[in-house]
Amino acid sequence: MKFTVNKDDFLNGIRIVSGVATIKSVQPVLANILIEAESKNVIKLTTTDLDLTISTEVDAQIEEEGSITLPSKKLNDIFTRLNETLVTFSLNEDTNLVEVKTKNTNFELIGISSSEFPKILENVNLENGIEIDFKQFTRAIKQAGFAAASYETTGPLSGVVCDIKEEILEIASTDGNRLARVREKIDNIEKKSSKLIIPARTLQEVLKISGFVEDEKIKIYTEKSKIVIKSSKTLIISKIIEGHYPDYNKLIPETSPKTAKVRRNELISALELISVMVNEKTCIIKFELTENKLEIKADTQDGGKGKQDLDIEYSDEDMVIAFNYKYVLDGLKNMDDENVLIGLNTKASPALFKPDSENDYISLVMPVQIR
Repeated sequence: MKFTVNKDDFLNGIRIVSGVATIKSVQPVLANILIEAESKNVIKLTTTDLDLTISTEVDAQIEEEGSITLPSKKLNDIFTRLNETLVTFSLNEDTNLVEVKTKNTNFELIGISSSEFPKILENVNLENGIEIDFKQFTRAIKQAGFAAASYETTGPLSGVVCDIKEEILEIASTDGNRLARVREKIDNIEKKSSKLIIPARTLQEVLKISGFVEDEKIKIYTEKSKIVIKSSKTLIISKIIEGHYPDYNKLIPETSPKTAKVRRNELISALELISVMVNEKTCIIKFELTENKLEIKADTQDGGKGKQDLDIEYSDEDMVIAFNYKYVLDGLKNMDDENVLIGLNTKASPALFKPDSENDYISLVMPVQIR
């Protein structure tokens, strides 16, 4: 194998796939990037952790075909620091030694044979895909994918619901303490439908690589146990999560007896400021609502207290309700509107945060019981 590649093009390829490389895996090859030179003008870079696989193509000038796997971290470190434009890779197939050479720099990297790399790409079915606008898809993930349970959690709540019906894309996630949901109108010309629970980690990788993918459209292919997301040069293959996801739409109140209208940026700033005084284990902040006034308060027994007043639009009865402030902030930071509406019922009922001008995005936060 021998090829020459533009440094920046190769570095972008590394950045697309490197998030999946498993440095601490019991299989050393899973810490490597599979590099395949099989055509005259592109090489393919692939990584996998067996649950998630990412592959992308990079333009190159190929003199000899071949394949090898090389350490992801080392390649990233080298190409991040390289100043020269053209880089040549040459493989000694007898020793699995790869010379990485520029005009003034030379590295010799010890690889692992490509025969040890899992053959995941060989069984990918690219039929009957649903075409979708990539910016819409990533925006929906960003807005409503953050509320999933942590990656260490198993089961449906560690995933994000992706539901495509007719011309609507619905993305939703919940960890039991909060819920986020967004609906986007899409051009689903063939009216295909699909509903899957996708691991939150997979969609976070989609967000990470979105800045390197220039395509306006992507295609989504689904099988019984996996999802494939494909652009012109990049392929993401992920296992889907089996099991029953809660009927989250039934948890969202259709109306709220009490409503407050708050300037979003002022609320974010106040939460971040007063959070200095919260108990780091509980993260509790109190909202005290009176006529056209919101007082945000936090206190700790051994640290002191803090509060800030905000002018708001509110004319219902006085109310005190407490939240994990981080849950509130996550929802607010994924809104774009100047004003946010807070729908309230009782101090024990979930609060609904949504943009003033948009009904298709909501963030639902369970309150915290206070003495």
